Parts: sequence; C-alpha cells; structure tokens
Amino acid sequence: SKPGKPQEERNAETAAAPAAADEKVLLDLWHYKDGFVQPMQKVQANAERNRSYAGVFHISEKRYVPVATPEMAQASFSDDALKAVGTDDRAYRSRVDYDGRYNDVYLVDTTTGRKSQLIRALRGGGFAGAGVQISPDGQWAMYFNDKHWHLISIADGTSRNMTARLNVAFHDEDDDHPEPPGSYRSAGWARDSKSFLVYDKFDVWQIFVDGSDAKNLTAGLGRKENIELRVQIIEPVEPEDERGIDTAKPLTLTAEHQTTRETGFYRVDPGSNAPPKRLLWGPKRFRYAGRAKEADVLLITASRFDEFPDLYSTDSSFSSPRKVSAGGDQLKQFQWGTSELISYRNADGKLLQAGLYKPAGFDPGKKYPMLVYYYEIMSNGVHNFVEPRPGHNPNFSLYTSNGYVVLNPDIVYEIGHPGQSALKCVTAAVDAVVAMGFIDEKRIGLAGHSWGGYQTAYIVTQTTRFAAAEAGAPVGNMTSAYSGIRWGSGMPRQFQYERNQSRIGKTLYEAPHLYIENSPIFHIQRVTTPMLILHDDQDDAVPWYQGIELFLALRRNGKEAYLLNYNGELHGLRRRHNQKDFTWRMLQFFDHHLKGAPAPDWMRQGIPYIEREEEKERFKQATDGR
Repeated sequence: SKPGKPQEERNAETAAAPAAADEKVLLDLWHYKDGFVQPMQKVQANAERNRSYAGVFHISEKRYVPVATPEMAQASFSDDALKAVGTDDRAYRSRVDYDGRYNDVYLVDTTTGRKSQLIRALRGGGFAGAGVQISPDGQWAMYFNDKHWHLISIADGTSRNMTARLNVAFHDEDDDHPEPPGSYRSAGWARDSKSFLVYDKFDVWQIFVDGSDAKNLTAGLGRKENIELRVQIIEPVEPEDERGIDTAKPLTLTAEHQTTRETGFYRVDPGSNAPPKRLLWGPKRFRYAGRAKEADVLLITASRFDEFPDLYSTDSSFSSPRKVSAGGDQLKQFQWGTSELISYRNADGKLLQAGLYKPAGFDPGKKYPMLVYYYEIMSNGVHNFVEPRPGHNPNFSLYTSNGYVVLNPDIVYEIGHPGQSALKCVTAAVDAVVAMGFIDEKRIGLAGHSWGGYQTAYIVTQTTRFAAAEAGAPVGNMTSAYSGIRWGSGMPRQFQYERNQSRIGKTLYEAPHLYIENSPIFHIQRVTTPMLILHDDQDDAVPWYQGIELFLALRRNGKEAYLLNYNGELHGLRRRHNQKDFTWRMLQFFDHHLKGAPAPDWMRQGIPYIEREEEKERFKQATDGR
C-alpha cells in the first residue's frame, strides 16, 4: 500500500446476516458459579459497558500508569496521586446474596503500578476505597472493621487497632440486626495527617497516628449529658484547599439530646482540655445551611412540627439568630397540630420513646381517633416540620388537621422474632397513650409502608384491638419472599432475612419455623381488622406478588380487604396524581372505620376493570376541592 494511506482491515469471515426478530434466541443463563446473579448483572450492565478505569499520567515523563483494572475496578487516590487504594470483590460476589459485600483492599504505587494487599475480606462498601481513607499526606490510611478503628502505615503495610484500649464502644451498640454492627462514623483526617477524628455514641475522639493517648475532644460532655456531638464544618471549602480538618482552630459541633431531642450547636477548642461551650439550644430541629465566603455570616434553619424551617442569619457565635425568610407565614391561615415526646416500656420492659402528634385545638376532655404509624426508630423526628403533601405514607399534618391523634412509636427487635417485637412495642405505646384518657380505644388504626407494611400485616394477625389497618408494599409470606429478587438492584432477598432488616438471622433451611412464625399469611384466620393494601406492579424492592399473596389469603378467609395497584409505580408512589389519589383513598378508608364516615363507592362496590378510567376521573373531580 502507499505510505500514509489509511488501511481498512476486513475480517476474512463474512458476517452472518442478523436473525429475524422472531427467530432471535433471547436467553439468560443463571449459573450457580456466577459472581452476581443475572438480575444484578442486568441492572449493572449499562454501567459496566461504559466503565472507565482510573490511572495516573506522569506529565514530566509522559508516562501513563493504569491503576484501576477490570479485576480491581475501584480506586481512590492520595492527594498527591502517588498512592492509591484499590478494591477487588471478585472472590466474594456471591456472598452479596445472603451476607453482604466484601473486598480485598490493595495499596497501589502509582509510579510503578505495583500493588500489595493491605486487607483481606473487608466487610462493607461497594465504593472506591471500601471505607479506607488515606491521610492528606499519603502516609497513612484508616478504616473500621470488627468494631474498631484501624490504622495502616502506607510505608510498610502494617495495621494497628487504634481503639481497642479505649473504654467506650465505637460500633453502634443499639444496632439490632443479625449482621456485624457498623461504626458511629468518623469526621475524617486532620489536615496535618497527625490524627483522625471518630465518634462514639456521644463524643468526638482524636486518634493520633504516633500511638500517643487518644483524646476525647469533647471531654465526655456528650456522654455525661446524653447529647450526641458531631463535627460540623462551617468554613467554605474551595477545590484548591488542603483536605482535612484544621485541628489548630476551634471546631463547631452539632448537638442532639438523645432523650428530649432538643438540638443546637456547640464549640470546642481541640488545643485545650475544656469541655465544649453551648452556643445555641432549644426544643427545635436546628440545621446548618451555609456560610458566606467573604464574611462571618451563617445561615441556619429552625423547625418544629408546627414551625416551618425558615432561614435565620447569624455569625459564627450563633448568637441572636435573625429570621430572614417568611415561609412560615403560609401556615397562619391553617389549623396546625403539635408534637411531643412520650416514654413507654415495651412488653420486655425496655424503655422506649414515641412521637405523639395532637390536633390543633386539642381538648384533653375529648375522645379522639388515633392513627399509629411506625417503621423502626422514628421518635428522633419529633421536631421535624411535616410539609402537607400527598404520598404513599400518611401525612401527619393532614391527619392532625382532620382531627386525628397520630402516634409514631419506636420499635426494637429480638433476632428471630421481628413480628412479635413489633407487636410488643406498638401495643405498649398504644397502651401508654390510651392511659392518658383522650383516645377512643375502639377507633385506633395502624399504617406502615415496606418494613412498616410488613409489621402492620403481622400485628393484625395477633390482636383484634385495631379498627383498621393500611399496609404498603408488605411482605406477607417470608418463605416465598426469602428467595425473591429486589428488582431495582437485582439483588436476591436472602440477605435481608439472614443478615439485615427482616432480622431472622438464619437461613430458611436452618429455621423454617421462624419464617412461618413471622409470616402473616400463616396466621391469617385470626384477622378481624379491615385492611387496605398498597402494592404496585413494578415494585422494585418488595415483589408485588407479596401483596397479592396477602390479599388472596384475606379474601379466601372472607376478611375485608382492598388491594390498590397503581400501574407502573415502583416501591413508593412517584407520580403526583397517583400520590394524591392514594392519599385521599387512604384518608377515606380511615375516616370510614375510625370516624364513622360513609364508605366511598370504591369501598362499597369496587372498581370493575372496564370502568376504571371513568372511576378515576370521577374520583379526581370529587376530591380536587379538598
């Protein structure tokens, strides 16, 4: 060929003509040795096709060194890019089905490309670094494993447990899942790389890389006063700034009392041994919003259930905040309820809390209907403003403005018995409120979504005290749900029962009796409570056949039940018109059973399939004015 002329290369074989569309073989092979099951591979396929692999280009040498590879796809770099931490999960991928994510962690020299293993089978994290954080100077890396914080020397790869000798826990002591508990998190590295900051349940600790004694930066004040203290960076961060926390300057802390849920801000000087100083405090939800780049001007928000989170201007002393927005003015024309915390003991004697929301103009001499809504721990939201908007969960502001008391109890769990755990906590919380004298015991309803929906379905199989119940996206049968798929991620659901939220703690094959004990459908004949079930046909977390199983079990046993399927919706309602539709249908359901309102047409006679479009239009017109 002529020099310089581009050459066209052809394959010697003639490409076969594509098969006709109706002759194509569309096959997925699920192989028992696959790392990830086919649904996970499908979800990840687009990202894998377009994956890029990070590397380092040495400008002076005009040389490129690949760091991430198909075998070690994730990498995070030191600030000078001379070192990197990479992760390889290939040996552990099948464990995602039932146990969680694990990674081998490697140190990569980006000058040579050589890598050496730092940690084998580190639990958690599918992201770059798997939770291993390199110091700003690139000499150290810290990570959490087996309930403690560890430090790696980049120079020789050795690792030390840095918190084993301290007499406080750095793992979540209240975590009641069957899997190993996670940490209370960290604030990150100090800018000088001589220390890093981590949290126990209450306080902030400074851990020094030279092995000198760790320092409780908050002087134990958090533990002493039952306040969670956490570092809040308030200085504007620019891309060119050095990474890390400047421990030569005072640190601002967010604070939340673990009993009253009061919040505020403190300040502490890491260079002294003095306890933190309180700057701002109150029975509200205070949040940091931002700071001016060139002036000592900060914005915070302050809210309660009955107070919109308006913006307040202050300085770094947090003194005399001045309201600078007027979003709360729109509340003045409406009746608004109030919120408070109550304490109660569950059937096992454990002290718990609940949020209690009362209607506007509350009269303790009256008897009110009550709606009980739950998930796990929710009382910490008692001071949150609840915007009145439609959705798949009951909106507290909507229900209190319609004359309901709303109870939001905390739930703690015994491994192997999540259903009974929910029953013990919810009924004890209800008893505590009923004892206050303003609840009509015959007009109490339950509601929950997803895990809360499961708990609703279980509770009504164990007691007849509730007049109505709504279960959104519930698991009705753990024995069939165990080997289902979470279609949004493609993950098998086995991990959820063995290690995670469903808290069985054993496989279906080791303990079938626990799966049966905790499955509502095996106790369905006991149900007397009318049930409203929401489960959508494209649910990407809980397969919607679970809602069908629950509904058909109730129907077969002659129980009052309604299943709402918003076509094409996922685990929660996303489309606003569907949110509005369900919000009103749920309110009508509870108004009928808890307030004696007439049953709407859809409850009395159903919606024939061929009339559903007309019914939805009629329903929309009837509720648009509300």
